[in-house]
Amino acid sequence: MSEQTYTVTGMTCEHCVRSVTEEVREIDGVTGVAVDLPTGRVTVTSEKELTTDAVRAAVEEAGYQLTA
Repeated sequence: MSEQTYTVTGMTCEHCVRSVTEEVREIDGVTGVAVDLPTGRVTVTSEKELTTDAVRAAVEEAGYQLTA
């Protein structure tokens, strides 16, 4: 198991949280996504370590930016 935390900008509401969660969950191997809206932190749990590029692509597909 791997757990990684990222910072996402542009999220302002629960709809944003759902959009990011849905896109990130589609990455192969992801087992969980937890989004903290006030801080913009997104914690991703997966079967193996994910590449930042894969997470960035999913976040951008949802319409937001990955900053870390």
